[in-house]
Amino acid sequence: MGKLVASDLIAAIEDYAPLALKEGNDPTGFQIGRRDKSVERVLVTLDVRPETVQEAIEQNVDIIFAHHPVMFRPARNLDLSDPQNKMYADLLTHDITVYAAHTNLDKTNGGMNDWLAEALQLNDVQPFNITDYQSLVKLVVFVPESHAEQMRMALNQADAGHIGDYQACSFSATGTGRFQPTGAANPYIGQSGELEAVTEVKIEVVLPVAMQTKVVQAMLAAHPYEEPVYDVIPLANQQQPIGIGRIGQVAQSMTVRDYAQFVCETFDLTGLRLISNEPDKMVQTVAVVGGDGGKFFPAALQAGADVYITGDVYYHTGHDMLAAGSSVIDPGHHVESIVKDKMTEIFEKWAKQRGWSVTFIKSQQKTDPFTFIFNAK
Repeated sequence: MGKLVASDLIAAIEDYAPLALKEGNDPTGFQIGRRDKSVERVLVTLDVRPETVQEAIEQNVDIIFAHHPVMFRPARNLDLSDPQNKMYADLLTHDITVYAAHTNLDKTNGGMNDWLAEALQLNDVQPFNITDYQSLVKLVVFVPESHAEQMRMALNQADAGHIGDYQACSFSATGTGRFQPTGAANPYIGQSGELEAVTEVKIEVVLPVAMQTKVVQAMLAAHPYEEPVYDVIPLANQQQPIGIGRIGQVAQSMTVRDYAQFVCETFDLTGLRLISNEPDKMVQTVAVVGGDGGKFFPAALQAGADVYITGDVYYHTGHDMLAAGSSVIDPGHHVESIVKDKMTEIFEKWAKQRGWSVTFIKSQQKTDPFTFIFNAK
């Protein structure tokens, strides 16, 4: 099993959710600590709060992965009577590195808002409020026929070959590869100085350019040759759209009020806020942006959403939503705690693929600051 340092984990995260996708001045990315920190235990959390840091200390973790940045605002001083500053000091004292993937994880394909759309059982999910397009490349690799299936499996496990609603997509063709090893070579097939002709399989897969490093590493690890032959070719094909939110179709039409109840049950909430002048309107199309996404409601409305789901809706924004004829469900910010399950699953998959000897721990802290109290009168 391979040793892991923080910079290796960070590189994998940023392949998955490139920093170029982050919104404006969002302080996402490396937060605190050492990039060369040796990593054996990782805590996965939504928020980094004093209780989370104490949990990390007790669990003897080396790095905290969080969705929300720990340093939204720069510290004005280092007075340790301030709980935020004390938290920074505790992290540094215990040599715990912190990394956050925030709006880049919201926007990336297969990220936060895809997870929320999946939890809401939406079908035909697409990005909305599209701001960019993810470039595509084609990886072409030549392997001996005996290793073709092993290579296809390695590329699939590295998440290459996703085209629309299809996965594990590849093309193969058989031909003859010719080469002559020099005296300095250590060939897998053949002898030094002798011309060889080998039946090889050409395998082609399409992938986002942001995943290129990860997929090429997986290809090289699965290849038996000392000097693998491969090409990475930029494509002019239609590129994958990138947007902050997701929009899709409900499995069964229901009223706005009933859908709000469904959202409450889906995320195991004791309450939520509904903003609508038409609570009995039937819902077919739903848009979602996790976190504080009130400013995106016009884009959701323009995309055709019957209901928009987002958290932290401001009072005056709620008035604007009603005036625009929008129905909005605010389940709070904490529904993004789905990150703990989803990123732990992704990290464990990477560890298996890449031979990392690392333990990933889901934080047990509930960091939602709000408690709903109902008036019984």
